[in-house]
Amino acid sequence: MTEQDVVELLTAQHEEIFALLARLKAGEDGKQDLFTELVRLLAVHESAEEEVVHPVAGRARFGADADIVQPRLAEENAAKRALADLYDLGVDHPDFDARLAQFADAVAEHAAHEETEEFTLLRAQFSTSQLRRMAGSVCAAEAVAPTRPHPHAGESAVANLLAGPPLAVFDRARDAVRDWRQNQDT
Repeated sequence: MTEQDVVELLTAQHEEIFALLARLKAGEDGKQDLFTELVRLLAVHESAEEEVVHPVAGRARFGADADIVQPRLAEENAAKRALADLYDLGVDHPDFDARLAQFADAVAEHAAHEETEEFTLLRAQFSTSQLRRMAGSVCAAEAVAPTRPHPHAGESAVANLLAGPPLAVFDRARDAVRDWRQNQDT
C-alpha cells in the first residue's frame, strides 16, 4: 500500500464528509451520533487545512492563483459559524434539516473550490514526496485539533496554533465526559 499524499488524504476526507452529510439528510437512525461524527471530522479537517495546507498554498501561489487561499479561509470561517449554529440548534430542532441542507450545499461548493483550485496548485508546485510529507503534517495537526468548531478563534494558521491546543484539550475532555455518560446510560 502506498502512502497517501495530502491531496489524496484531504479528498478522501471530503468524501467521508459528503457520506456523513448524505446519511444525515436521508434521516438514518442515530442522527445525533452521525452529526457528532460530522462535527468532529469537519473541525479537525478544517483546522489542519488552516494550519498546514492553506499557508503552503499561499506561499506557492503564482499569477492568477494569487487569491485562492483567502476565499477558502472566508468559506471555512462561515462554515465554522454555521456548524456551531447547527450544533447549538440540535438535531431534534424543527429547522435542523433545512439548515443542514443549506450547510451541505456550502460544504460541497467549498470542497469543489479546494479540489479544483488549491489542490491543483499543490500538485503543480510540489513533488510527490513533498505532498506525502505534507499529509503527515496534516495528520499531526488533526491529532491535536479541536473537535468542535470555534468560529471566534480565527481561521489563520497562527490562530489555530495558539488557540487550537487549549481548545482541543477542552473539547476532548468534554467528548470523554459525553462518551462516559452515554456508556452509563446503556
